[in-house]
Amino acid sequence: MGVTISLYNTASRTTEELRPVNDGQVGIYVCGATVQGEPHIGHLRSASVFDTLRRWLLYSGYRVTVIRNVTDIDDKILSKSVEEGREWFAHAYKYERAFTAAYDALDVLPPSSEPRATGHITEMIELISRLIEAGHAYPALDGSADVYFDAASWSDYGALTNQRLDDMELSEGAELRGKKDARDFALWKAHKDSEPITASWPSPWGRGRPGWHIECSAMSTKYLGSNFDIHGGGLDLRFPHHENELAQSRAAGDQFANIWMHSGLLNVGGDKMSKSLGNSVFASDLFDTFSPLAVRYFLTGASYRSILDFSNEAMERSAASLERLQNFLQRARQTLGADAPALPDVSDAYGSRSVDVPAEFAAALDDDLGVPRALSVVFASVSEGAKLLDSGGNREGLTRIVAEVELMLDILGVNPSAEVWAGSAADAKAESALDSLVAAMAERRAEAKAEKDFATADALRDELAAAGVVIEDTSDGYRYHLGEG
Repeated sequence: MGVTISLYNTASRTTEELRPVNDGQVGIYVCGATVQGEPHIGHLRSASVFDTLRRWLLYSGYRVTVIRNVTDIDDKILSKSVEEGREWFAHAYKYERAFTAAYDALDVLPPSSEPRATGHITEMIELISRLIEAGHAYPALDGSADVYFDAASWSDYGALTNQRLDDMELSEGAELRGKKDARDFALWKAHKDSEPITASWPSPWGRGRPGWHIECSAMSTKYLGSNFDIHGGGLDLRFPHHENELAQSRAAGDQFANIWMHSGLLNVGGDKMSKSLGNSVFASDLFDTFSPLAVRYFLTGASYRSILDFSNEAMERSAASLERLQNFLQRARQTLGADAPALPDVSDAYGSRSVDVPAEFAAALDDDLGVPRALSVVFASVSEGAKLLDSGGNREGLTRIVAEVELMLDILGVNPSAEVWAGSAADAKAESALDSLVAAMAERRAEAKAEKDFATADALRDELAAAGVVIEDTSDGYRYHLGEG
């Protein structure tokens, strides 16, 4: 293909050209939810980032396979299910549904497959067996059913995060238990009497359950092969999770991911979001205050590798920018009427598009998914379109600009004209009611102007403006949009 897309590879710490393992196809594995509790804004950022990448790859002509796992068994799920008084599997499923609802609210495209850890125990046992046979894992020395990865046996351990094993600090109070070295990590965890028997499976080493890291290694290679293109996730997963994934996969003989992509951390009011600080922003609370479209715009607008600082003020700035886009598209579509272009359609990989994105927009996203630069191209096009609206000329040019703007915004997942953002039936009724009320006042205003009663006409215009409605006279009658602020 003639497309050149470069992405920052955390492993090499350089920006590299994407060279798919299979021509014309891109395989992406994204670490999904550990369904212990409600999704928060950090989860939403990672999902939005990799959805934007997927949309850009689709537009660029690639066939894209996205695998996003669900970790539905781990220590925290077991402990929190007890705290909340339900079976662990019911607890996991409750929050899996909450994550799915949050992804859907942001119009994150469904993954090609969404494997659960509990559905792939066989693959994990097989992978652990390969590691033991290769001399890179061992059953616990204390005779339990635990199995550990032997970190010292793999000379490249620490390659992803540019660390040496000897320099890695041990956690305070770290215990050896059945380990050779406290830095070895669990591949298989022995069943404990305090845990439900349903949260364990038979294995060659005894009854137990998988460790967290082995889950992703087994699931990613099952669906994408031993060598695939991109492994993604939040920066907080880089160590130890992704470091351990890389080590155990390579030690087992798999080439694994060629490019590692990490979305940046998220601060709240200047502080790192963390449970210890009690400043987590949960999706349910966020959507109670801001529209999902505004949330996605905020999450998408910054460079994906940057630290994103959440605050109400930052959200309001994003909402104001989004409102400018909404107002332009609303005005333009009202003006064009039946001549307005068809909406872009990601479901056919934008194959039925009537326009291409501007070259500057493409160059921005080709360069490590440069969304801020891409958005500057969008707003430049909006400014050009607004001038055409104000001058009342060149409908063909306006149609092209609307099509380009909506295509660019759809690739970024924030096209206000898209049906997914149309809102509920109640919203549609409210919009219809507003149309009727504005039409009635516009008719009275036109009658007053015809009778040269300009004081009444101006009073009607001011009354609408006070309610947040801006009405404009055109050669075809009138048009209106909601004012900013």
